[in-house]
Amino acid sequence: MRDFRFESAYIFGAICPALGKASALVFSGIGADEMSFHLAEISKVVAHDAHAVIIMDRAPWHKSVIVPNNISIIYLPPYAPELNPVEQVWDFLRSNYLSNRVYATLSDVFDACCEAWNLFAAQPEVISSIGSRDWINHD
Repeated sequence: MRDFRFESAYIFGAICPALGKASALVFSGIGADEMSFHLAEISKVVAHDAHAVIIMDRAPWHKSVIVPNNISIIYLPPYAPELNPVEQVWDFLRSNYLSNRVYATLSDVFDACCEAWNLFAAQPEVISSIGSRDWINHD
């Protein structure tokens, strides 16, 4: 049996608290190529007459991406992950679906990530609750 304790899957996820929607892709690595692909996928689901604004930290792979025309990026100040609502999504996924589990194969890890995201994405009220911030929602 192979030891998979040091292999990972990475969920690249985005949420829209206003609409209670979520989109994600799972990759075996992290980098600008994966992030650019993720942004392209988000771009495809943005309404034709809308423009998405995505909040990101300053991870190296976030800063050298290809940004579609219907997306704008707001980069957070350094060392301020608490300002990014999607950080609470990762806590939610770990707490509710991904912690204290053992996987036989790396494919099982990917399947668990996809299943966890799909369960999360099917809960628009949870997405809105986790992602809403007073400082974001202004009229």
